[in-house]
Amino acid sequence: MTNGYGIDMGTGNLKIYNKATGEITNEKNTIAIVEKDRMYAYGDEAYSMYEKAPESIDVSFPIVNGVIADFDNMQTMLLEVLEHKTGAKLKGSDIVIAVPTDITDVEKKAFFDMFAKTKIKAHSVSLCDKPLADALGMDLDITEPTGVMVVDIGADTTEISVISLGGLVLSDLLPFGGNRLDESIVTCLKRKYNLVIGNKTAKSLKENIGSASKGKGLEMEIVGRDVVSGLPIEMKIGSDVVYDGMADDLNNICTSIKMILEKVPPELAKDIVHSGIYLTGGSSRIDNLAEYFKAVTNIDVNVAENGEETVVMGLNKVLSDPKFQRFGYSMKSRIFS
Repeated sequence: MTNGYGIDMGTGNLKIYNKATGEITNEKNTIAIVEKDRMYAYGDEAYSMYEKAPESIDVSFPIVNGVIADFDNMQTMLLEVLEHKTGAKLKGSDIVIAVPTDITDVEKKAFFDMFAKTKIKAHSVSLCDKPLADALGMDLDITEPTGVMVVDIGADTTEISVISLGGLVLSDLLPFGGNRLDESIVTCLKRKYNLVIGNKTAKSLKENIGSASKGKGLEMEIVGRDVVSGLPIEMKIGSDVVYDGMADDLNNICTSIKMILEKVPPELAKDIVHSGIYLTGGSSRIDNLAEYFKAVTNIDVNVAENGEETVVMGLNKVLSDPKFQRFGYSMKSRIFS
């Protein structure tokens, strides 16, 4: 049996499915560089240095807005994770990489070249559109003539797609996601309390007490810097304040969902109303988000159990199930011959 690896290079997290072991490796998609080109740390270890590192250590995210912004560092980190975290045997293996739909062919080829431009002689390298992998990862049979709507709220992007008969009928890639929500919380606290916090603290507020509706009634104690005195202070932040910070961005996502729904052909719209909207991605875990979207669209919303990992679970099906193998496509045929 050929070794197989499904790879989802998300902005926030790098997820790798190992077909041989059935395990998913999930690492922060972060790299720390010293001396301009030497890798100091990667993954969760590098993320722990984010917003804390001295100037001599450059902590960065190789994927920005769903596309590869730093090819060399992404390739270095990816091969390191595959070799040391998953114990991958890449020679002669099948590799499927998830890519956003609404990006250019040049940007898609960069994902393909991650392996095409190495000395590793893989058996095959193919790409799979993220919305299709998302749907497969949620156990939806997208080969049927039934309309399925998937909303994937990632770190830097939100992808809204309508799928039928194994193809994308409509798709929209919004250039914001969970990171924008964090930035909006930072801005809100600075405006309301003259309190400056880092994006990591904002992310923690969002995940622990954030909600898509008011009245959750939770509080969390954080440390920030007072703009007036310039000194660090402790402050209790309520969930309603976090909601105020996120409200506009959540509304923007809702508006985009409505715009896609308005373009859906009537017969597919009937299917979506019947089965509901499928919500996935790391930020799909925000409390009451499904209820918020339902209130705006009047359509039931199904939230994926492991939103961060649905893409990579779908890639496993593309690797393993002959019925879904056609969803993996090559950018250049016979490149390894």
